[in-house]
Amino acid sequence: MGGLFWTRYINRTSTFATLTKGIRIRTANQVYWSTSTRRVASVLTSGRATFLLGLPTLSCLTYGAYRMLQNTPVVFALEKDEVLEQADYLYSCAETQKLYQLLVQYKDSDNAEFLWRLARVSRDVSVLPDTEEGRKKQLVYEAFEYAKSSLEKDEKCFAAHKWYAICLSDVGEYEGVKVKIGNSFVIRKHLERAIELNPKDGTSLHILGYWCFTFSELPWYQRKVAAVIFASPPTSTYEEALQFFLRAERVDPNFYSKNLLMLGKTYMAMKDEPKALLWLNKAKDYPPRTLEDKEVHKEAVDLLKKFS
Repeated sequence: MGGLFWTRYINRTSTFATLTKGIRIRTANQVYWSTSTRRVASVLTSGRATFLLGLPTLSCLTYGAYRMLQNTPVVFALEKDEVLEQADYLYSCAETQKLYQLLVQYKDSDNAEFLWRLARVSRDVSVLPDTEEGRKKQLVYEAFEYAKSSLEKDEKCFAAHKWYAICLSDVGEYEGVKVKIGNSFVIRKHLERAIELNPKDGTSLHILGYWCFTFSELPWYQRKVAAVIFASPPTSTYEEALQFFLRAERVDPNFYSKNLLMLGKTYMAMKDEPKALLWLNKAKDYPPRTLEDKEVHKEAVDLLKKFS
């Protein structure tokens, strides 16, 4: 019985760590028009190409053109803001390895903006299919250290708090159940701080909603057993989870297929069939752009069958 309890408990709490693997910011259509972009534009549009290239095209060529110019006699040094723009562009294009190589050069930076981005991309590299297990573990711990350093550099950086929480959850996968559960309190605290600093960040709201959903699912007898060992394990309710999922949707509508799915699952848990159907159908109809979107689609379809 004890083994079964811990298997279920670990499985429920470990889902939190896998939650954010597919989360990406939506910047693919953003036009980067920095000093470096203007320099590139002046080179690219100096001839007949001007007629063919519009601003969105130039934004997509920014990184490639910059690399091209690196190999010419004219090399422009990038300033801090320009490096960050290049980093965000690579992230929006899912160029994970290139982004890691760019940012790892700034691992000793005193700038929180570099460090939380480095934490994020280190984590992203760790979950790539071809990353072997030993390297994965190394990257998980490196990501946590970068996130920790980012927080130390700027306590008021909401992204530093968010990625510290996420990376701390990842580290818990290697530290054992007791540490993992203990970390859950710290994770929530930093997610709440991230939301306080930036109330319009949908991903922080979603992750905190998932945190609440995860601990809402624990049956009373499992809570009682856990309380004997951990004194006061994390607790929450479906109602609390719902409020965070709804807030995430309000600040950034339709930003993430998993948020739509979790709204449906939360309403299912609360026995509200009409609203569960509403959100599960939205999750099912979400345009699949990533592997996670396809997984969400499949789960939504399976859950909708229960209402047939």
